[in-house]
Amino acid sequence: MSNRSFEQLEQVLHYHFKNPALLRIAMTHTSFANESRVPTRHNERLEFLGDSVLSVVAADYLFHHSTRPEGELTRMRASLVSEEALYRFACEIDLGSYLRLGRGEELGGGRTRPSVVSDAFEALIAALYLDGGLETARAFILPFLTEGKTADPDYKTKLQELVQETPGAALQYTVVGESGPDHDKTFEVQVSLNGQAVASGRGRSKKAAEQQAARQALEKLTGPAL
Repeated sequence: MSNRSFEQLEQVLHYHFKNPALLRIAMTHTSFANESRVPTRHNERLEFLGDSVLSVVAADYLFHHSTRPEGELTRMRASLVSEEALYRFACEIDLGSYLRLGRGEELGGGRTRPSVVSDAFEALIAALYLDGGLETARAFILPFLTEGKTADPDYKTKLQELVQETPGAALQYTVVGESGPDHDKTFEVQVSLNGQAVASGRGRSKKAAEQQAARQALEKLTGPAL
């Protein structure tokens, strides 16, 4: 179990909750609620709301701080709100150490599991939004959204550009596996070049798995510098 208190987390956030229950719920994983002997609310509904708040703040930030065309802004926003980016953000404030986890999830490394921690980050955004309004949530989010620091490369686009240098070359992405419950699925995608498998990737969405597969393919074809 975590030895971190929610009061310590408030100090990290530089915010004091008027309704402390919101923070407690945001830090409560479904596994904890399922193992509790009394009815306990978990963070899945907050995660849903936080995802939308984050998307709005990220879109607003990019609109006002970048002159790039719509297609590039869309890719940049997707990068900023990806599981990989949210996990990095959460690690910056050691969010995993504040989570309330069930015994099995605790023993299974839930505090450092990207899917668990990134979901909690979204739930925390929702808790801040509900407790203090959009500007409170925005003040928390914006320091993470510095383009050069957080925007991940669009590996699929990079791979496509590389392949197009060879006339007639063709890429194909195929879902080769799915695992986990409906609310927390993991997809495995294989990328093939001219019908030959090059690499595979895993992610919580097909798009995320495709990005990871493209990244692995780029490293095989050009080296890890990309």
